[in-house]
Amino acid sequence: MRLCKLLFAGVLSVLSLASQAQTVKGLYQVREPVSNQTPQERDQATQRALDTLVLRLTGDPKALQSPGLAALRKDPQQIISQYGYDAGPPESLQVEFDPASTDRALRQAGLALWGANRPSILGWWLNDSTEGSNLVGDGQSSAEPLRRAAQHRGLPLRLPLADLSEQLVATAPNLEGNDSTPLRSASERYGADGLLAVHAREEGGSWQAKWHLWLGDQHEQGSVQGADSAAVADAVLLAVSERLAPRFASKPGASGEQLLEVQGMNLERYAALGRLLEPFGARLQRVVGDRIVYRVNGSSEQLRAQLSLAKLQEVPVTAPAPLPPGAEGTPAAVTAAPKAQLSFRW
Repeated sequence: MRLCKLLFAGVLSVLSLASQAQTVKGLYQVREPVSNQTPQERDQATQRALDTLVLRLTGDPKALQSPGLAALRKDPQQIISQYGYDAGPPESLQVEFDPASTDRALRQAGLALWGANRPSILGWWLNDSTEGSNLVGDGQSSAEPLRRAAQHRGLPLRLPLADLSEQLVATAPNLEGNDSTPLRSASERYGADGLLAVHAREEGGSWQAKWHLWLGDQHEQGSVQGADSAAVADAVLLAVSERLAPRFASKPGASGEQLLEVQGMNLERYAALGRLLEPFGARLQRVVGDRIVYRVNGSSEQLRAQLSLAKLQEVPVTAPAPLPPGAEGTPAAVTAAPKAQLSFRW
């Protein structure tokens, strides 16, 4: 196996990737509002931060009641690296969780985890309030609550410019409809993986919102309520997270091991593939020319969903190609190697 040859070849031919998936920054950093800095308030905020983190990493509200987390909930300090206060507004407790300790504790509790590499989502968000109607744009002050909610729920949210042409497209009927066609052409320049359409309305002093999410060929929808626009934004993105997580979260041992082959590798793609396969405990098995084979833990459906983020195409499984001259092993040894169950190409 000559991985160095693959990497060297990649240096000579670095291509721009079609993947728009993003690595979520600050995934293990949680902010929770506080009213003061007393020990009691800090302890309560720490518990809320742990709950927020568990939801971020699993997308499963039932995970919060997992018996395997009882000891962790009793003593969250065992996975906390540091914490401090942020003046805000709003004033909040910022808790830094240790990624390795956290993942280990959640996996020991038998929970499926969703990695940091997640689909980018373009949010078409229309707010109707007593002050008027507003399509939230990237440079507007009204975008800040959406960004805070996205960070709180661990989602890479993008927002459009909300220029005049986009305002004519992102109307209430189009955002509430089941057909994403009117939004797709306006979304192309942003290159996101998924589209989120939200129509939020203020009524009687509270807010409610209808939302639609399109990712690949799948469509999700729902409705939420909140005391204010920030609360309804958090509720929408929590609901979106809970719908997406089952497609990508991996539970060790639940689906067994399988061999995954990817064709058309180079250096940049090797790095991107490593990030994509991180939640599946990928272990490199062999490299043959521009083909690479990993042993992974996860279902075929989860792997297909994850690799679709990089726009990889599934291909029929073929026998391993002979090793190139000078590589370790012999063609006979390669032929005898276990056959991959899934095969994709860039």
